[in-house]
Amino acid sequence: MHVGQLAAFTRLCAMTTAALLMACSSRSDSASTSSDDYSHLMAFDSATIRIVDRDTTKVNVELAESEAQHTMGLMERRRLAPDAGMLFLYSAVQPDSSAYWMYRTRIPLDIAFIDSVGVIRTILTMQPCPTIIAQGCPTYPARARFRAALEVNAGYFAAHRIVVGNRVVLSDTTTRRRAAGRSGSD
Repeated sequence: MHVGQLAAFTRLCAMTTAALLMACSSRSDSASTSSDDYSHLMAFDSATIRIVDRDTTKVNVELAESEAQHTMGLMERRRLAPDAGMLFLYSAVQPDSSAYWMYRTRIPLDIAFIDSVGVIRTILTMQPCPTIIAQGCPTYPARARFRAALEVNAGYFAAHRIVVGNRVVLSDTTTRRRAAGRSGSD
């Protein structure tokens, strides 16, 4: 989650809390704990992207493109499939001082900050933040200008020998799967 979006985050928290309460009241306990479907929180388009160097690694990603999607990110997820992630896409280059945090994110994640031509400039590992107050969470500054950020399970990049300097094929996001309930004109 991008730190500079606190006001939007506060509004989103209220909407998310309401959505969670509705979801919890409409599902049985076993259904809500066994499902990996978080579409009731927010809809994200998805795509399969490639990370290339000597080998090519494919990652199935949800695409966070709007401010609300950037704010929500992977909050409240209890698990993430082994070859899945979230790709945050920005319409403009973000400064190297921009940072992410892990407020209400339940799983440890790796994050790669990616420049406008797809080169990974920074890789960090982020731990879940156990506090109930957002301001108590550490931030993870990009330390490089970026146009996209890729979050995956912690350890994923090391396990697949993905390092700074590898390239993410950002054009892969043009072939996307639309989220349920979203039209092509969103």
